[in-house]
Amino acid sequence: MARSILRPTGFDELGLRRALSDRMLPFLVAAMAFLAALALAGWTGAAGLSRHWQEGAGSALTVQVPSPKAASARDGAERLPAVIALLTGTPGVASARALADDELSDLLRPWLGAGAERVSIPLPAVVAVQLSGKVDPVDLGRRVAAVAPGSLVEDHGVWIGRLSALARSLQACAGLALILVVAVAATVIAVATRAGLSARREAIEIVHGLGATDGYIAGRFAARATLLAAIGGLGGAILAAPVLLALARLAEPFGGAPREVDTIAGLLEALPPTLWLALPGLPLTAAVIGFLTAQGTVRRWLRQLP
Repeated sequence: MARSILRPTGFDELGLRRALSDRMLPFLVAAMAFLAALALAGWTGAAGLSRHWQEGAGSALTVQVPSPKAASARDGAERLPAVIALLTGTPGVASARALADDELSDLLRPWLGAGAERVSIPLPAVVAVQLSGKVDPVDLGRRVAAVAPGSLVEDHGVWIGRLSALARSLQACAGLALILVVAVAATVIAVATRAGLSARREAIEIVHGLGATDGYIAGRFAARATLLAAIGGLGGAILAAPVLLALARLAEPFGGAPREVDTIAGLLEALPPTLWLALPGLPLTAAVIGFLTAQGTVRRWLRQLP
């Protein structure tokens, strides 16, 4: 009771409301939280694309059969049906389908232009193979070559490696950007705290001289910085939410199974669960950074007092 009379509720003996403004610091933290949300979206998107690429390209093979109308050396049958029969009878192969002429033309058009349909050179037959299990492409290639000499089996391993390397590079860039955002946010809070300490130096020295401990003074500054950082983090999360939803809508065609993103429910479902968990975590993370940064800054500053 006596303590509440000596120090009324809400009494600001250090003048922290003036020392740490509730205008500039939350705005800067909100900008950092917004950038952190974009970095997290980049990390999550790169991981999702890498997983989709590996699942798609890793479960497919391409077989090229030259001169598909030539007779097989084994039994005189046409090469292409013999190759397809071999592939469909191989354990681990779900399906094998020869591409039609118009599909081959579509594949060649980016390199040959509109005249891809009129190419006079003989084209190999291309068989698209979908896998349901593990298949050794080297062994399969030898077996296919025995049926149709000169055939090639491509397992897309080179492209999978390149795409995986690209995805890892994108994740590394997103992680580096996230680290830089956290460092900048901590620096902004530290600078604002030191400015507040300098502005209220006389009041702090008086309170400190009357017996206030370093922990008490640091706690008051940390509480103020935590509140302002949490407000900024919340604002940044609110600003980032519609941007992330728009990015999720644009990235949906590259994410595998199509969803109906023209509806609110489909759009909300398109955003990965990781980002739904990350958005509420931005204010909490900002508050933790504000608390730790203010505590450390104030304690170091107080140790320098005479």
